[in-house]
Parts: sequence; structure tokens; C-alpha cells
Amino acid sequence: MRVFLMVIDGFGIGEMPDAALFGDEGSDTYGHVVAATRIRLPHLAALGLNNICGIGPAAAQFRVPAPNAAYGRMSEKTFAKDTTAGHYELAGLVMQKPFRVFPNGFPEDIVRDLEKATGVLFMGNEVASGTEIIQRLGEEHLRTGKIILYTSQDSVMQIASDTSVLPLTKLYDVCEAARAVMTGERTVGRVIARPFFHDECGHFRRTKDRKDYSLEPPGQTLLDKLAAANIPVIGVGKIGDIFCERGISRSFHTGSNSEGLDLLARLIGDTEEGLVFVNLVETDMLFGHRNDVRGYSRALRLIDSRLEAIKMQLRKEDILIITADHGCDPTTPSTDHSREYVPLLIYGKQLSPCDLGTLEGFDNVARFIASAFGLDDGCELYKTVMRR
Repeated sequence: MRVFLMVIDGFGIGEMPDAALFGDEGSDTYGHVVAATRIRLPHLAALGLNNICGIGPAAAQFRVPAPNAAYGRMSEKTFAKDTTAGHYELAGLVMQKPFRVFPNGFPEDIVRDLEKATGVLFMGNEVASGTEIIQRLGEEHLRTGKIILYTSQDSVMQIASDTSVLPLTKLYDVCEAARAVMTGERTVGRVIARPFFHDECGHFRRTKDRKDYSLEPPGQTLLDKLAAANIPVIGVGKIGDIFCERGISRSFHTGSNSEGLDLLARLIGDTEEGLVFVNLVETDMLFGHRNDVRGYSRALRLIDSRLEAIKMQLRKEDILIITADHGCDPTTPSTDHSREYVPLLIYGKQLSPCDLGTLEGFDNVARFIASAFGLDDGCELYKTVMRR
């Protein structure tokens, strides 16, 4: 048995009923990208993406008469809209108390403790886009040696430095020390090292050496269950970082969506059994957070263009699941994640195409996959999709 789970990071399909509580009323990542760019995604459409109930009118006009997958949307049970909570819930762990966010930057006592623990001084300490803040503060950073600290509406602490100020290993040491500070009532989902460099023209650019320092999941996940049953789990992209490698047999970090899709294609050819769990981050990291609508559209086109070849590689009994972890609408004033429904597309050569409607909880994915591997016999979603 093989299951391939693809998470298109930040690919929301319309505001959830409580979106206003998060400042996200009116968000519709996919619908607004379609309206702004007139993007057509024929292979995702064939799976039923545009047929999902509640899809925005710009996307709904591209419905197909007979989708070849099971299609629907999922709401999030966890009261959050961040990467960690979204992935945990996809893996069956619904957090009763989401990790803390710092929408106004970090309090003085936290910064003071960070500087004591790390031995460096910080600057910035604001909610910001990572690429924007290094351009704005990069020169001061080089001049003073102070390290750039920032956050977002996600539960993260991001620490950025030019590699000429902090060598990579030193930046990682600083982030490890910061991770130890950000526990207890201060707990954030991830502390992220963000190395960058500057060129002769004064431009600051990130390197590919990002590193996430996550906490271990605070409960059992699907990955733990699979590992206990000796079923391999392969993580691609930032999956290993999100789950602290727990329950993961092999992990591959990637520098781009193209590399992630290449790895997925290779793993379909090489993997004999188990779960391949893939995160494609560019829609979120490079384009959603930067309010780059056209970049977001290009990223979706790339994913769509690779789907048919991926489907052709699948064996008769394989299952491909495509979903997301939250929204990240590039057309709104916010540069942060958005509280949205996410799509659920389930394809397999032996599966029954059907309209799944609206499902409560991303954890439906975990139960479905557990059922596919014989670890859960009570999943109604699995029974519906596998009905002959």
C-alpha cells in the first residue's frame, strides 16, 4: 500500500465562518488568484477542484462535468491558521491550545532573555515579511551587528542574519538557544533560522539554508501510528522540521517546489510501500506572504503541469491526496496566513469519484490514511471513497 499526500502550502479556498475573528473576513486565496490572473489549472480541475462546494465564482466557472477524484473541502478544528497546527491536524492531532502568536512583536522580557541566552543583540522585533525586512534593515544590520528578529500571525520566531555577520553554524546556535527560551507560556511552534547574504549592488537575498526548530508534537500523530506498525513514512520539504523527524523514516529537504515535485516523481518510482508526505511551500513562503498574486499563479501552474505525469506513474492500488494547511491570500492587505477552508482531492485508479461536501476537521485525512493501511476501520470518509 502506498499513499502520496501533497500539501500545497497556504492554498485556501474561501473564508471559514469564524474568519473575522482572525481578521480574515473576505479571504479566498484560490478564488481571488483566479479572478486576478484568470489562471486555468486543467489537471487540478479534472480532479474536481473547481467543483468543490462554496468555491469562489471566478473558479466555479471552470467546473468540469465529471471529476475523476473524490473532492470536497475541510474546515479546521484547531483555533489557529498556522503551518504547525494545520499539519498536526492533517496528521490527526487537534491542538486544544494552539501555540502562542505575537501579533505585536515580542515583549521586552522575552527579548531581554533572548539576548542573555544567545549573546547577541536584536533589532526589528516586529511583524513583517521576511524578504521585506532584510531589505529594509539589512544595512543597519551590517553596520551594527544586531540580529534581525521578527514574527508573523503564524506561531513563529524568525531570526535572520547575513552570513558575514553570523556564520551559518553560529546562527543555528543562536536559534537553538532561542528555542530553549521559547517554552512554557512563551511557546511558539517554530523558531526559524533565516540566513541571507548581500551582493555588490546592496541587495539582500536569502540562502537555501533555512532551518526550523520545532517542538515535538504534543500528542500522537498518524506518523507515530505508522511507525509503530513498521510502515515507512518519507517526508519531503519541511515535513521533517514540522514533526521534529518523529515517526519519519527518511526526510528530504527541498529548495523549491520544482525540486519537491521531482522528488515526489522519483519516490513514486522507488518506494515500495508507506506514506510519502510532501509540502510544497512556495505558494505560501515566496508569494502568499509577499502579496505576489502573479507569482502565486505561476506556482500553481507549475504544480498543475506536473500532475498528469504523477498520476500516470501511480500503481493501481496507490492513493494520491492533495490538500492544504491554511490560506495565504495574496490579494488582501495582510501578508499573513488566512483562516480558510482547504481543498481535499483524493485520487486513485480504484477509487470512486464523488462530491464529499464539507468535512469538519483536517484530521479526516489522518483517519483516511490510517484506514488505507488497515489501522482504522471506522472512517466514514474511507468507506465513502472506496465504495465500488
